[in-house]
Amino acid sequence: MATIFTKIVRREIPAHIVAEDKNHLAFLDINPLVMGHTLVIPKHEVDYIYDLPDDELTALHLFAKKVAAAIKRSVSYNRIGITVMGLEVPHAHIHLIPMSHIDDMNFSKKKLSLKQYELEALAAKIRIYFSN
Repeated sequence: MATIFTKIVRREIPAHIVAEDKNHLAFLDINPLVMGHTLVIPKHEVDYIYDLPDDELTALHLFAKKVAAAIKRSVSYNRIGITVMGLEVPHAHIHLIPMSHIDDMNFSKKKLSLKQYELEALAAKIRIYFSN
């Protein structure tokens, strides 16, 4: 059975996509810790990130680096933090989380509840910076 992320790749369910290339997709987290919290995935379904072949793992991180730069230009935070947990969805993914304080990456804190128009406006802004 396809993961929710594979369904996003196939456009079977909607997502606020911020960046895409032939092998990768990045989209806003629908339950973000902070504005700009983004997930970066390989398009093909692999459960555990370290099961990716070395070249694909490297490519995923290089794609994430470019996405992080676009996020940083789009939101008012000092840095973009990165974490890989891999328990919530069985599809390799990287969390890119804008941060000014270490607590911005605390997954036990209450998530933001954003309106669809807020997510779409932010996604559009990140897409512009990603393509430049």
